[in-house]
Amino acid sequence: MIAVDSSVLIDLLGGDVRAEASEDSLRQALARGPVVVCDVVVSEVVAGLGFGAELFDVLEEAGIGYLATEARAAVRAGEMQRRYRQRLKAEGRGLASTRAVPDFLVGAHALLQCKGLITRDASFFRDYFKGLKVIVPKAA
Repeated sequence: MIAVDSSVLIDLLGGDVRAEASEDSLRQALARGPVVVCDVVVSEVVAGLGFGAELFDVLEEAGIGYLATEARAAVRAGEMQRRYRQRLKAEGRGLASTRAVPDFLVGAHALLQCKGLITRDASFFRDYFKGLKVIVPKAA
């Protein structure tokens, strides 16, 4: 099972110039098995594109399922976000550029509940979620 980050869905559903690469990555993942989104991704796509409940119809039509974030993933996300903040502080960068908890929830969900993540934010997820298979949409 492969998870999809909101950046990829926003590319695809928002008509971004990177939509073709995102669609290709999704198609390849769907050919290998289930593809899912978590609750955080649903919220980010709805907020970003103005979809409502009809988003689930669009996802279903595309063959993308829904898998809620489990408690253990929520705990891992909190732990990783705390490490991230400690790292920023140790580097003297302050907390003004702190990543929000949703980024960590998406990563923990993909790591603990799926086998990979399709995302445009590869460096962040590789850095904080060691062992997570990261799939980056690439233009043909």
